[in-house]
Amino acid sequence: MSGHSKWSTIKRAKGANDAKRGKIFSRLSRDLTLASKAGGGDPAANAKLRTVILKAKAENMPIDNIDRAIAKGTGDLPGVVYEDNTYEGYGPGGVAFIIKCTTDNKTRTSQDVRSILSKHGGNLASTGAVAFQFLHIGQFLIPKDQIEEDALMEVAIEAGADDVITSDDGYEVRCEIAEFDHVIHALDEAGVKPASAEIAYVPTTMTPVDNLSLARSVQKLHDVLDENDDVQHIFSNEELADDVAAAMEQE
Repeated sequence: MSGHSKWSTIKRAKGANDAKRGKIFSRLSRDLTLASKAGGGDPAANAKLRTVILKAKAENMPIDNIDRAIAKGTGDLPGVVYEDNTYEGYGPGGVAFIIKCTTDNKTRTSQDVRSILSKHGGNLASTGAVAFQFLHIGQFLIPKDQIEEDALMEVAIEAGADDVITSDDGYEVRCEIAEFDHVIHALDEAGVKPASAEIAYVPTTMTPVDNLSLARSVQKLHDVLDENDDVQHIFSNEELADDVAAAMEQE
């Protein structure tokens, strides 16, 4: 749950995914539609689409669902027009949140996000009030069994990545947004399948969370936001004290 560890977010989400298959498919469908709308429906020529297709297949999304979502993006099938929207706000204890949504009704989504934040000890902020605490970059999380560190360094840096960070969980590759497609292409050609590949907000300023009650409140806000159909990604900057993190893992 710690805001500086996207790996922990993936692990937490994976445990919940099995009980939320319909929500996962809905999010993936929107991602497929937006990716094909932006870069075309041919995955060979659209690296972002290829990545989302890999995610969809990893979640056992039916091929017909994948094809239909892509066709909506290319205009071959009629469908709802989705837009990306990003909201900034604060949660309990002053934890900074950036919430990326995909919606067919911006007014509804804005009201929903505002209400959720307000009901769970936070508030919606103006544009730019929170974002300065984050880097807006391309981020790839890669399991260690996919590739050796030296080989990954060579592939990623040559493709335009700025940094490769190694941790116990795996590798994190960072790049400028303009280099995102280049890095995806390079990883794909090297046979590397990231656990996560996205334009992310990575916190540079952390907000300490040093008691269990506050940690639970922040976790609750994450969970309620995640339950909203329009919310696609949640980024935050909480940093749990070691004893609090250990206690949360036991719950």
